[in-house]
Amino acid sequence: MMKETVAKLAKEEIAPLVRKMEKEGKIDDYVLKILFENGLMGLEIPTDYGGAGCNFMSTILTVEEVAKVDGSVAALVDIHNTLVNSLIIKVASEDQKQTYLPKLAQEYGYRGITTFLVDRDTPGLTVNKAEEKLGIKASGTCMIHFDNVRVPEGNILGKFGHGYKYAAGFLNEGRVGIGAQMIGIAQGCLDATIPYTLERKQFGHDVFSFQSMQHQIAQVATELECARLLVYNAARLVDAKKDVMKEAAMAKLVASETALRVTAKCIDFMGGVGFTTDFPQEKYFRDSKIGTIYEGTSNMQLSTIAKCIRKQYS
Repeated sequence: MMKETVAKLAKEEIAPLVRKMEKEGKIDDYVLKILFENGLMGLEIPTDYGGAGCNFMSTILTVEEVAKVDGSVAALVDIHNTLVNSLIIKVASEDQKQTYLPKLAQEYGYRGITTFLVDRDTPGLTVNKAEEKLGIKASGTCMIHFDNVRVPEGNILGKFGHGYKYAAGFLNEGRVGIGAQMIGIAQGCLDATIPYTLERKQFGHDVFSFQSMQHQIAQVATELECARLLVYNAARLVDAKKDVMKEAAMAKLVASETALRVTAKCIDFMGGVGFTTDFPQEKYFRDSKIGTIYEGTSNMQLSTIAKCIRKQYS
């Protein structure tokens, strides 16, 4: 039920603004408003703090559905829920939870390393202009500067000196979230492409009828389903409170590499028009590239997987 509701919301409310947001390089205020109003920015925040009280799988399904329409908005929903909210839910003091979780749900806006909370209007905190990027253009990426910023002791998040441990731990959930982004982007691209292959006529037949096309479509659809199952399994393990370092890395690796292949093949299936901005395939392709880079490159995922396998057999 939730999956269908989010899909409907994304199609009716977000989709019409995708091109506008990409051109302007920012998330539209209306989109932010509906994300918060519909509880998509506080999915795992307990209801006592104004959130929806959902599990991690619900977050993954939500990110996937939003990504089918736009990668930028999906990235926002993913990071807000799997990294920001989750960290505060799990390691913050009760006072910090009471202060910040309601805002995060309802308002838009280790080794010597410590995590702490800094309010946006703190003196000395400045946010630079948004970077111009290849893809997910509406998702802001900015340099943040701290110039003699003073943070009160009460804003320390979790235990002093445990920041690296927290960051590394929550990165696993974040990687599953990125996997959801990628399978959503790939599925959205495929959904926008298959109807064209059924309508486009060559030599008196729709191009889908040719065996070579059928085999290529079957191949990418199968690869996408494999990636989806890896992501869903990792999300299931997170909800079961299992160690997911290996599974999260596998999910992100396969989902991001698959998204690149699927979106590239969809451009091929479209022919020359797939290379134009009149159709969405080129945007899906550009949006998918970030998946192999952020929260650990594909090579980094391979190293993590190998490390886990070595530990398993040692």
